[in-house]
Amino acid sequence: MPDFPTLAKLAEDLESGRTTARKLVEACIARIADPAGEGQRAFIHVDKDAALTTADAMDALRKVKAAPSPYAGIPISIKDLFDIKGQTTRAGSRALDDSDPAEHDAAAVARLRQAGFVLIGRTNMTEFAYSGIGINPHYGTPKGAWNRAEGHVPGGSSSGAAVSVLDGMAHGALGTDTGGSCRIPAAFNGIVGYKPTQRRVPLDGSVPLSFSLDSIGPLARSVSCCAILDAVLASEPITALKPRPVKGMRLAVPVTIALDDLDAEVSKTFERALKTLADHGAIIERIEMSEFHDIGPMNAKGGFAASESYAWHRYLIAAKGDVYDPRVAVRIMRGEAQSAADYIDLLNERRSLIARVNARIAPYDALVLPTAANTPPKIADLADDKAFTTQNLRALRNCTLINMIDGCGISLPCHREGDVPVGLMLAGAGGSDRRIFELAAGMEAVIRV
Repeated sequence: MPDFPTLAKLAEDLESGRTTARKLVEACIARIADPAGEGQRAFIHVDKDAALTTADAMDALRKVKAAPSPYAGIPISIKDLFDIKGQTTRAGSRALDDSDPAEHDAAAVARLRQAGFVLIGRTNMTEFAYSGIGINPHYGTPKGAWNRAEGHVPGGSSSGAAVSVLDGMAHGALGTDTGGSCRIPAAFNGIVGYKPTQRRVPLDGSVPLSFSLDSIGPLARSVSCCAILDAVLASEPITALKPRPVKGMRLAVPVTIALDDLDAEVSKTFERALKTLADHGAIIERIEMSEFHDIGPMNAKGGFAASESYAWHRYLIAAKGDVYDPRVAVRIMRGEAQSAADYIDLLNERRSLIARVNARIAPYDALVLPTAANTPPKIADLADDKAFTTQNLRALRNCTLINMIDGCGISLPCHREGDVPVGLMLAGAGGSDRRIFELAAGMEAVIRV
């Protein structure tokens, strides 16, 4: 795969005049249109004319030293879950084809636009964001990074987002993460994906899956790229990221659930990364996390995702259920059987879970665990519903642990060049976002050696 530049490098090139926003946008559009590439499956809609117009505007502003940010003019992709003024938001579905165009940008989109990023197009996704695999029967499934001749899944639900960054069709991507939907595609494609503390970025203008768990985050090529985009999304100043030295990092590896049933390549690659960190002076402790045993029973009836998605979908699915992906519809309909008492129990149990886990992990800088238990399965192998369900649950499991504790987490590639992509996840309690970025920046350069 080509080695595309980071946001920092692009900003330098724009400032120095080595490139222009128009050139960046034209190159992305050409890659999307390449019939030999994944653009036709990675994108649901490409806004070519508006992107070029915006690029020209950013170039003109830069000439008079009035660019809204150093990153003005850089093309990014937007997951099809977000409202963009004047466009129809389909959420990867056909059930919303006849919806009215959005009257306003989603809050996250508006913040990216205010910083001068160019919206290159809307990326494909699992229908209504309800899977960690990334298959979409309506718009096709973009092939992930691994062994494209065979066709492996891209990870979901932000499937097109990851592929757009991987293939240089955008230089960053806006995604969402309810149970891993930024981190899993990042892990499966060898890029970086970030799930922030939920309250950092407003959900306004995005189609919900679970308003208790949904988080809005970036996918990009480096930790610093994700930190830049996260700052914009959180409406915070963009400040230089200072990597923490690996030496002295206090890292906890949860041995409860998170290390169960790992694919051999995941286990081998993860353990090698841990050894590398230890060799560089990290203090790594394997700890029991008995609290994680509570999460399975909490989700036994479908959990927050089923109950809250059913509340949003119940009228639409009654009218247009025949056009839903059956694998998505069956998961949404699990919410119909949950009672108000079940839901209140969930709220109370989660509140207790968060408090107990935060106390458990307080002595450590971060948790470290594999992003997904599995390597990217072949698309063809998931035609069977049972095989799909098994692999979907394995992909989601570890990331879901972090969403359930209201934490923040980042997936870093930790495989060697040429090996199957494997992600290492750093995670912490809610509110520890900056620390997670600093730790990740410190270990990013060493864990793939």
